[in-house]
Amino acid sequence: MYNTALRIVKDQAWAEDIMQESFLSAFHKLDQFSGIVTFGAWLKKIVINKSLVAYKKQKKEAHTSIENLEHKMEVVVELEDSDKAALNKKKAKLIILAIESLNENYRLSLSLHLLEGLTHEEVSEVLGISNANCRTTFSRAKEQLRKKLEEDPIWKNK
Repeated sequence: MYNTALRIVKDQAWAEDIMQESFLSAFHKLDQFSGIVTFGAWLKKIVINKSLVAYKKQKKEAHTSIENLEHKMEVVVELEDSDKAALNKKKAKLIILAIESLNENYRLSLSLHLLEGLTHEEVSEVLGISNANCRTTFSRAKEQLRKKLEEDPIWKNK
């Protein structure tokens, strides 16, 4: 649950706060838990919703510049190591940085579907968009991510 919150808000302190708020909210609304889904799924939805609200609030307060993300990506590229495990680790970092550099809808769509394992239907419900729009957004997000990764020299060294 913490990792879910952290992927959305991108701040450890906020993710911890969201976790605490989510557990408190779940405890106070325990009578609303119907048992149709597992408790974990119900709690995860609370965490995702609280994370999205916090992210939107955080986004209004501060913006991460593309230049900072590009600089971080350059640092990853400059690291030289012939060890395959180290190269895979660099590629994983590059993927995370590339996902973070996508626009909000694309980043959330990829994170919720690929990293959190939500179905397209669940993602569309969480983001408040139609199922068709969700699938289109996900497809476009994958394409943008692929293009960003193909531009990087590390990715060309398969």
